Amino acid sequence: MFFIDPHIHMVSRTTADYEMLALSGVVAVSEPAFWAGFDRSPAGFVDYFRQLTEFEPRRAAQFGIQHYSWICLNPKEAQDLGKAREVLAEIPKFLSCPSVLGIGEIGLNKNTPNEAKVFQQHVQIAIDAASQGPSGAKHALILIHTPHLEDKLKGTRMILEMLRDFGSAIDPARVLIDHVEEHTIELVKDAGYWAGMTIYPISKATPARAVDMIEMYGPQRLCVNAAADWGISDPLNTHRTMLEAQRRGHRLPELLQVFHNNPAEFFGQNSKFAVKPIKVQPLS
Repeated sequence: MFFIDPHIHMVSRTTADYEMLALSGVVAVSEPAFWAGFDRSPAGFVDYFRQLTEFEPRRAAQFGIQHYSWICLNPKEAQDLGKAREVLAEIPKFLSCPSVLGIGEIGLNKNTPNEAKVFQQHVQIAIDAASQGPSGAKHALILIHTPHLEDKLKGTRMILEMLRDFGSAIDPARVLIDHVEEHTIELVKDAGYWAGMTIYPISKATPARAVDMIEMYGPQRLCVNAAADWGISDPLNTHRTMLEAQRRGHRLPELLQVFHNNPAEFFGQNSKFAVKPIKVQPLS
């Protein structure tokens, strides 16, 4: 099996984790911008964006892993509109970097009006990037964070409503809405968006629950990720989910579709993403 982890925070992991992922069949990782455990200054964000676009690709390459990233001001730090204005002004400069796939992980944390405003501003940056021409970031994708626990359903509905307000400027096929659970996955998929399931032991899904959702809603437009970060998390949770699916009798074509080809297809809409889907026999 070969894997692409669509959402993992390698800045918080050791170099040994890269080696472990490589030994476990991971060929590429996608790293969204996220919270550092404390609120940063605008200058701190610029340094962080440089870490994502300059240092992490080199660290991953030591083990044959392709590292891609996303740029944004994360929802946890979106309450300060003055700081958000400064950070958002820096984002377009990084969208043209060779390993940047788009804007993310944007979204909501506590579903506040300020978070919603900053979310909409991020989406507009992605739309504007699409009109910059061949030298710009015209292939920018969008990766969205949905809130945790009791705020998730409300936040997911708010996000879908805000995206609808952009009308035809947003193509749902170019948007991945992450951290879906049993009560939100149908909303996301029915609206035409890609859905991401995060395997995280405390606030998100377990391998068994994720495989339940694959069986209930089908493997199309669905990605599985570990989102390993500073918290209690495991870079191999994507693999644990694959093993649970295999234990239930899911065969190689479907496993490859969910854990490799689906992210390759979604990310491949940005011409910077070099990993191609693996050809397998069609699912029966």
